[in-house]
Amino acid sequence: MFTGIVEETGVVERIKKGRNSAELTVKASYIMDDVKLGDSIAVNGVCLTVTGFDNHGFTADVMHETLNRSSLAYLKSGSRVNLERAMKADGRFGGHIVAGHVDGVGIITDITRDDNAIWYTVKAAPGVMRYIVEKGSIAIDGISLTVAKVMNDSFSISAIPHTVRETVLSDRQRGDRVNLENDLIGKYVEKLMRPANPVVEATEKNSVITEEFLTRYGF
Repeated sequence: MFTGIVEETGVVERIKKGRNSAELTVKASYIMDDVKLGDSIAVNGVCLTVTGFDNHGFTADVMHETLNRSSLAYLKSGSRVNLERAMKADGRFGGHIVAGHVDGVGIITDITRDDNAIWYTVKAAPGVMRYIVEKGSIAIDGISLTVAKVMNDSFSISAIPHTVRETVLSDRQRGDRVNLENDLIGKYVEKLMRPANPVVEATEKNSVITEEFLTRYGF
């Protein structure tokens, strides 16, 4: 579990691509203080497991499913990435609940300045947009941000200079792909509002076999 508060930006040192997967080596410093094999690190918002490390960085495997659902497939040597270690139980919850499970990839369509704020407009698929609400939370490349405006097929966030400077937002341009993770709360609420087993309930509702029918025929 993460909070969307980026600890540092690392640099992709090497990408070893397999047929349907990849091995990612990232140079980092600050987060390496207490890293162990098997630890979880969010890389641009994607939860990856540390498979190897030294004092200067770590290595992680990237599955086929992850490559298909995220922008990690577009990384190259030299790319900067947002890094966050899994949250400690006694840590401060500065952002919002971020699982590191990307819901989709968005496209930056506009970047504008408004005094000391920088606005980013991101186009997203309907499956992502349905959970985005004004003043709600969204993780963009692992950064916990507040939604400032919602349109039909896109949304905007307003970032302060510190957030832009300390994350890969400063590298982003129009047309760039970004990882998006919706707030977990919305997805859980939707799930709980559905019938426990809609298939069974629909079958029972339309069934001609009733208690009266069974009694009449000796059951």
